[in-house]
Formats: sequence, structure tokens, C-alpha cells
Amino acid sequence: MKAVSVSSAAISNAMRYSQTRMQVDLVKAQKEMDSGRVADTGLALGARSAQAVNFHRDLDRLNALVDSNALVSARLKSTQDSLGQIVSVTQDLVNALTVAVAGDSPDSVTAKSGSTMLQSLTTILNSSMNGEYLFAGTNTDVRPVEDYLDPASPAKAAFDAAFHARFGFTKDDPAAADISATDIESFITDLVEPQFLGAGWEANWSNATDQTIVSRIALNETTPASVSANNEGLRKAAMAAVLAYEAFSGNLDEEAKSAVARRAQALAGEAIADLGQLQSQTGIIQNRVSEASTRINTQIDLFERHIIDLEGVDPYEAANRVNDLMAHIQTSFALTARIQQLSLLNYLT
Repeated sequence: MKAVSVSSAAISNAMRYSQTRMQVDLVKAQKEMDSGRVADTGLALGARSAQAVNFHRDLDRLNALVDSNALVSARLKSTQDSLGQIVSVTQDLVNALTVAVAGDSPDSVTAKSGSTMLQSLTTILNSSMNGEYLFAGTNTDVRPVEDYLDPASPAKAAFDAAFHARFGFTKDDPAAADISATDIESFITDLVEPQFLGAGWEANWSNATDQTIVSRIALNETTPASVSANNEGLRKAAMAAVLAYEAFSGNLDEEAKSAVARRAQALAGEAIADLGQLQSQTGIIQNRVSEASTRINTQIDLFERHIIDLEGVDPYEAANRVNDLMAHIQTSFALTARIQQLSLLNYLT
């Protein structure tokens, strides 16, 4: 019989190899226990691992859509709130103009209402969210509208130039008192209206685009997701505010100011109606986004169930495997320590 040589060193090395392997297995077992899924998809599923990869890819796309829809919903909510504020300040202007038409309000009060409306409108239309302007259309990095009350405003310069071109003097000139109601109405229709409802708006007021942001809210569905400052209701609101401010801060006579106030009052009323319709449209889009997210979350639940069916592990079995491996490793460490204590000297003594 051939003698077999056995040494404590060989046994110790074998034990260390076994410990290393069990520690690797323990890491995998702990990962499976914590995640509830197999640690190595390819090893566990074999040919079906491609199906699992496809499920994960589709799940990532759906989760990205849900995150994107959350941003779209936040933008639309901010837009809706802003539109509500504009409607509110426009209604305040209507109230001030109603009193002015009746002749029961000082000119300074009506002019102040117009300037306050302009300040509020500029601030609201230039509001931003996450570094993007809400009312800029697709030019989200450009401030949508200019401040009319700024001395360097091109819109203010265009209005003053049009007034001087028509009458030959400024609105603050004493001669402005001789302008008739008919003349001022003709001036508004011929020269002022094109500055707001025509090409003058883009030239002097707005940096926004007519095209709005379009967002994908589902795999096969897109929707407009913003409002442009070029909306006609917003233009009418701005025109009404300018008319109130300019007419009641100049030297027009009572008949001319009353004619301007009636025109501004009608414009402001139209603006409120237009903005109400815009709010309704925005609300419909909000509902579409919410419903799309609900459908996507249902799909996400379905994909997650499919993934668990493929990759899932029994949590109790995984926990037992972890406990067994830890017990074996502890026993192995104890045996290794006992073996390392063996020596010929101890045997002889």
C-alpha cells in the first residue's frame, strides 16, 4: 500500500480555499436575500436571460417617462397658477376702468392700475422653473417679454413714436387736450393694435416662439406642455394695460380718455375670456399627463411582476442559505485555528 503524506499545512491550505469559496457564496446569498432576486442572472436563467434584459430595458423606459411626466405636471401647474394670477390682475384693471368710464376715479388711480398691471404681467410672464422660462415657447433660456416700463423699452419707444407720428406731439403736450375721441379711437385701431395683435408684438415685446414645448407622456403619445407669451389673450391683456397707463398719464381730455377706457375695458374683458379658455386647455393637458402616468405605473407593475417571476428567489430559502454559510464559515475558522495549533513539539511533550 502506498503511503499518503498528510500535513497540517496541507489541511490548513485546503480549509482556507474552502473558506474563500464559502465567503464568495455568502456574498451572493446575501445579495439574493436583500434584493429578492438571483445574484447572477445569466447563470440562473441561461437562455432566458435575454428576456430579462428586455424587461429591464422596457422598465427603465417606463420609469423615465414617469419621471418626465412629473416634471411636465409641475410645469403645467406653475403655468396654471400664473394664468390664474394674470386673470386676477386683469380683472382688477377691468374694475378700475369701469370706475374710470363712469368718471368717478382720479386719472392717477387709473394710470396706476395700468402700470401695476404691466409690472405684474411682465413679472409673471418672465417667471421660470428649474432654470426654464414658462412662457418662452421653445426658447426656454430666453426671457419671454420686455419690461414696457423700462426707459429703454422698445415697446414704449414704439408707442411714443406712433403717437408723435399721428398727432405731431407727445401725449404729455398741452395740445393733446385737443385730440377728439374719434381721433384717439382711430389711432388705437390703426397704430396701437398692430403693435400688440400684429407683427409689432414679436418685434418690440416678445422673445417667445409661437411653437410650444411638446413632451412625450407615453410610449406612443405626445402633448403640448407649455404656453407661449404670444397667446392672443396675453397680448390683449398687455394692450389694455398700456392704454390705461398711457391715456390717463397724459393730457387727453375727458372725452378721449373715456373712449380709451372703454376700448381698454373691452380688451381686458376679451383677455379674461381668452385666458379662461387657455386655462381650460391647460387643465385638459394636465389630466392627460396624469392619466398617462397612471397607465404607465400599471405597466410598470406588470413588468416588475414578470421580472420577479424570472429572477425572484424564495426569501426564506435565501435567508437559510445565508445562515448555513455563516455557520460553516465560523466552523471552518474554528477548525483552522485548531489545526494551526498542532505541532510535533506539542505531540512529543
